[in-house]
Amino acid sequence: MANYIVDPSLLKPFVPKNTRIDFWKSQCYVSLVAFMFLNTRVKGMKIPFHVNFEEINLRFYVRQDDKRGVVFIKEIVGKPAVSLIANAIYKENYETMRVAHSWIATPATMNVEYRWKKGDWNAIRVSSEKTPVPIVSGSDEDFIANKYYGFTKTREYEVQHAHWEMYPVRSHRIDVDFGKLYGEEFAFLSTQKPASVYLVEGSYISVLPTHPAT
Repeated sequence: MANYIVDPSLLKPFVPKNTRIDFWKSQCYVSLVAFMFLNTRVKGMKIPFHVNFEEINLRFYVRQDDKRGVVFIKEIVGKPAVSLIANAIYKENYETMRVAHSWIATPATMNVEYRWKKGDWNAIRVSSEKTPVPIVSGSDEDFIANKYYGFTKTREYEVQHAHWEMYPVRSHRIDVDFGKLYGEEFAFLSTQKPASVYLVEGSYISVLPTHPAT
């Protein structure tokens, strides 16, 4: 995940009702996140050929009282049925594109790449240490990585998962046309240096049933 500091006014059109932007050390962040869904089930059922797949999303951070969560500006997957179900059930903004990834381990490093195509190929690449370390509670990394609620314009849901670990990042490269993917208001991110880049070890995730936003 690559994390960028932005002007909070950029995100105002995307903030769900009864939530507010969640700042970290007086800064407003958006994150470009690429990851794998593995052994995926929808309401306990596996959808054939849609069990393991990549997702790339652009998200930011909000809070509602003591609930601290995320809002997705757009989520990109390579499976049309995933987009259909997620848009219908979770009221998210999914788009289907050609997507690929690679994980290559050497004796000293972990090398991870995610690619997705809209016109030209976009990519995020990270080289890291091979051994993960705990994410310290209350740290910058904890604020970004460990979120337990999601909000849309009309729904909210709880996300249950273990407290994650991360691999110390050695280097990264980001080649993304943010304007083409997310709108011209985000085009400046294509040339902005991220404030931080993380490689996080995921875990089993359970998404509780959605309910109307309060």
